[in-house]
Amino acid sequence: MFGDLFEEDYSSVSNDHYGKGKKLKTKALEPPAPREFTNLSGIRNQGGTCYLNSLLQTLHFTPEFREALFSLGPEELGSLEDKDKPDAKVRIIPLQLQRLFAQLLLLDQEAASTTDLTDSFGWTSDEEMRQHDVQELNRILFSALETSLVGTSGHDLINRLYHGTIVNQIVCKECKNVSEKQEDFLDLTVAVRNVSGLEDALWNMYVEEEVFDYDNLYHCGTCDRLVKAAKEDKSNPDVNLEDLQNEEIDDPLMILKAVLLQEESNLIPVDQLGQKLLKKIGISWNKKYRKQYGPLRKFLQLHSQIFLLSSDESTVSLLKDCSLQAESDTRRNDQQLLKTLTSEPPALNDRPSCPHWFDVNDSQVQPIKEEDIEQQFQGKESAYMLFYRKSQLQRPPEARANPRYRVPCHLLNEMDAANIELQIKRAECDSTNNNFELHLHLGPYYHFFNGALHPVVSQTESMWDLTFDKRKTLGDLRQSIFQLLEFWEGDMVLSVAKFVPAGLHVYQTLDGDHLTLCEIEIADGEDIFVWNGVEVGGIQIPAGSDCEPLLLNVLHPATSSEEEQCQQLIDSPYVFPSNAEIGSVFTACAIPDGVILVNSAESVGEESWTTIPKEDLKKTFREQGLRNGSSILIQDSNDGNSLLTKRGKWITSVNEVDWLQVKNLCQLDSEEEQVKISATLNTVVFDIRIKAIKELKLMKELAEDSCLRPIDRDGKLLCPVPDNYTLKEAELKMGSSLGLCPGKAPTSSQLFLFFAVGSDVQPGTEMEIIVEETISVRDCLKVMLEKSGLSGDAWHLRKMDWCYEAGEALWEEDAALKELMLSSGDTLLLIEGKLPPLGFLKVPIWWYQPRGPLHHWKSHQDQTNCTFSQGGVWRANSIQDAPSDAHAEVSLRYLGDVEISEDATLGELKSQAMTLPSFSEFSIPSPAFLRAWTVESRRPGRLLRVHYQRLREYKLGQRTEICLEPLQKEENLGPQHVLLRTQMRLPGKRAYALPVDLVWDTARGWTAGSLRHRVADFYSLPVEKIEIAKYLPEKFEWLPVPSWNQQITKRKKKKKQDNLQGAPYHLKDGDTIGIKNLLVEDDDDFSTVRDDIGREKQKAFALGRKKRQEALRVRSSDVPSGAEMPPRPRGPEASLSIHVGSFR
Repeated sequence: MFGDLFEEDYSSVSNDHYGKGKKLKTKALEPPAPREFTNLSGIRNQGGTCYLNSLLQTLHFTPEFREALFSLGPEELGSLEDKDKPDAKVRIIPLQLQRLFAQLLLLDQEAASTTDLTDSFGWTSDEEMRQHDVQELNRILFSALETSLVGTSGHDLINRLYHGTIVNQIVCKECKNVSEKQEDFLDLTVAVRNVSGLEDALWNMYVEEEVFDYDNLYHCGTCDRLVKAAKEDKSNPDVNLEDLQNEEIDDPLMILKAVLLQEESNLIPVDQLGQKLLKKIGISWNKKYRKQYGPLRKFLQLHSQIFLLSSDESTVSLLKDCSLQAESDTRRNDQQLLKTLTSEPPALNDRPSCPHWFDVNDSQVQPIKEEDIEQQFQGKESAYMLFYRKSQLQRPPEARANPRYRVPCHLLNEMDAANIELQIKRAECDSTNNNFELHLHLGPYYHFFNGALHPVVSQTESMWDLTFDKRKTLGDLRQSIFQLLEFWEGDMVLSVAKFVPAGLHVYQTLDGDHLTLCEIEIADGEDIFVWNGVEVGGIQIPAGSDCEPLLLNVLHPATSSEEEQCQQLIDSPYVFPSNAEIGSVFTACAIPDGVILVNSAESVGEESWTTIPKEDLKKTFREQGLRNGSSILIQDSNDGNSLLTKRGKWITSVNEVDWLQVKNLCQLDSEEEQVKISATLNTVVFDIRIKAIKELKLMKELAEDSCLRPIDRDGKLLCPVPDNYTLKEAELKMGSSLGLCPGKAPTSSQLFLFFAVGSDVQPGTEMEIIVEETISVRDCLKVMLEKSGLSGDAWHLRKMDWCYEAGEALWEEDAALKELMLSSGDTLLLIEGKLPPLGFLKVPIWWYQPRGPLHHWKSHQDQTNCTFSQGGVWRANSIQDAPSDAHAEVSLRYLGDVEISEDATLGELKSQAMTLPSFSEFSIPSPAFLRAWTVESRRPGRLLRVHYQRLREYKLGQRTEICLEPLQKEENLGPQHVLLRTQMRLPGKRAYALPVDLVWDTARGWTAGSLRHRVADFYSLPVEKIEIAKYLPEKFEWLPVPSWNQQITKRKKKKKQDNLQGAPYHLKDGDTIGIKNLLVEDDDDFSTVRDDIGREKQKAFALGRKKRQEALRVRSSDVPSGAEMPPRPRGPEASLSIHVGSFR
């Protein structure tokens, strides 16, 4: 699905030929689809950006936010044309957001792209493919906008629209002292479960009084003791904005279609159409729409794809396709639409229509009824984040139904030019799309055997490709084929055929020469069998779906020379017609009698055999539910062995707890090491700490100089919890472990941070520090260096992500930690080396020498067996107790680092790498003799193919490493070329020759047939005499690539070609393809002896790991609940950030 998501789009036609001198038609890139009848634009998903799309649509449908952003001109924000100039101060994020909003308002396309916006965020391709939390994104985006708009008239845009305050008050019941704390907010979190509405949720969360009494007393500072108290919150939002906007839609297309649909014949004089429009909405076309859309007749002419005018332009009707679509859509919303248009005349309230709800789902925007919204969210699915907008806010009259309102002039001009270009491209594409391709299979070049049709010589000789206009008739097609095939004599019958595993099968004969190819539902890429309608090669051909051949795997006992059955089973493929009786299996296998069992397991590799009763042997294969690839077992009727298996289930239970466990970590002697403290979610942390000190019998002085810190499942101490938090506010779960530690918790203006030196950090080895949140990055770095005992200025700070790896660098040394969205509990890493300047990359360069024929470059085999720490070499050796990867052995030698601008090209990166001192040992003529890969998991990953493409366009990121592979000749790979490592199977041996690089042009599609033809041409072998398979090194398995089309869809849909980019192949650059020459070796085995050894090691490794887990589970059942458990491995997670330039 995402195979070419980050590649450039190129429109090219292959020069290869297929069939007898016929050039394969390559479909041109289609322009974006126009907007649907809702006249609203969606946003395309980049792979995992649906959360971003929903937030952007929400902000776009908030006119106060959108128009405030539009009010900032180029004199304040700069211009995107100047963004690459070194001295220009261009605020890229607001500019790209302006441009996106203009596209959503004015550009006539179904969905807009966010690629330019995410590029301005500094996101790489990895971040665009990951899902993140929309609330976190909202806060980060607002912060990025505030930073970007510093020094402009929009510096307070976010605060002006979304700011509010909450006042927390705790009133002592004894002395009436009021403890008050005020907090700013941009959004509020409310609990909605078992709540009737938003007002109740806000009341419960922020207004309703909470009483502290009994076991949940409050410590009053004035009374200096635990007393009864009451707590309440007061919210004072400045303005609320709404998420699902009731956008006012007043589209003349929608109204005119509704009027025409009410006519019995959908036909009406143009003059009457204007009168009916006046009657329906209470205002004439000239007053309402003429200024914006022009005269009514001209409007109908411009929308000829929807309206059909008569030759004298006196009458108008809906086109057939449009009428059917509009009628189906209008029937769903007809009552609501008409009520919208007629319920309230504009003269009464200046509102020509009532608001509608729309379901905005990435690229798709569809109307939705209010009752459907209620039904959707009354089950398990729940709205996660809602925006509310004051109902009193009114739009000015000139903004009603005017998408150009307040849009800057330069964006209006850009959108108008883009719309003109789209119209031209769509007109060109429309003429191109009327042609489609047919595959003609010629009867004289086929013969019938084993239940299906097969080529006499090769597929290339027996199939011709014909490009034809689908608006022409079947008779025109027949005549064209007659003219093309000069040798044809006698009758010509055209039939629809399809490839099945058994071969080519004829389904339906085409009749009705007067019908167009569209009317008889011929699809693009359809296979047409050309024959006499009776026989092929003297054999009568069965046709139709009833007798479709099925390829079955039949297992039956072997027969000895004395015709006695042996214990050994033979697995043989057989082809049977779908309408044949199951009992015909006995005849095909020459077995007189027996029992037939069918494997009914749905998953591959599983077995679940079911016996077919004798009375069902008269049923056909189709009636029994058998399909291609099904397995049948024939047993002797006296054999009593059973193949059925039983399954078991694990049953687990969870006990609820209402306590917390507190451990003594104050390094003071105590009778108890840990105690359990009873608590509820509303218990204050201060009370738990005081109770723990008492029950642990520690000194009372600790009450003033101690804190509670949560202990995670790995045994690590987390950030201290403030005393005034409840367990619910601190997000602590019942049964959690807390550590009683010396030292006070940080105040509300301080940050508690972890930090470590270097990027190789083991969990639990970090140091801790408390700093003010206003401290700068530079001062924080000095404090951490001093505490670590380090000196020098060649250091920088990086955030650590959730998988304990060095993440985003803190580029702005003068920025405060608070401005960079750092919070208590974050971990920073002290990394040696200064950061490169902004806009530059520091790229580690590796030398990659794959196994294969010796290159004439000077290599260093004496160093490739070293480890990285000793000789600068990574080698993919097996880790302890884990299986090795023999086929994927990789040697990488570290050469050095290159500091280069993101605007440099790939060729310039190679040239600069050749200047490294370590590179002088290799004799490379020019950068064109080097192939560049990214390094992923210490192996070559993505191939960087275009020599002149800028590094910024590859979205490499700051931590990308590059390996260079030497070539024997210059290479210029295009975007549709795939580089594969091919290995020919050695005859009579379970081994392969050395790998050879093969370049495959995928312009004709990622199909198995295209790859097989390329491999056959490369090795000069007949395509039907080779078998190929992709190697899966992590499994030590070979996945055969079949010679037939696997996916055949229903008759009315297009034929879906097998795509090797998708499952299960996921073919990409650098994959290994094994080739077997059937002229010298004819078996199905692709594996090698190394594969057998590797699989056995994997099984042993998995068995050992299972035993260790079982032993650990038994051990843990004997350990007290408070004992520390070994740390569990963390799954890889990614943090979310937006990079913003400094405008201070």
